[in-house]
Amino acid sequence: MTAYTLPPRLSLSQRLLFAVPVLGRMAKEVTYGDADNIYYALASFVSAWGCAILLFGLPGLYIPALCLVPVVMGLLIAVSRG
Repeated sequence: MTAYTLPPRLSLSQRLLFAVPVLGRMAKEVTYGDADNIYYALASFVSAWGCAILLFGLPGLYIPALCLVPVVMGLLIAVSRG
């Protein structure tokens, strides 16, 4: 395991995101850590979604998908703007 170095000054959004206990640690590892960490983060997201489906059934499938709709719309707008 290698240590990563943070830049001397982080933006406000990065400081707020990195302050969240579990999600912040994952975001910091993906942003400044090893290049393979994004795949581990995606695997943990898919695993958490699978656990939600096992626990809650169909609402565990539909509700996270509905919550991701604004994210996908934002990505589509960002890609179309160039």
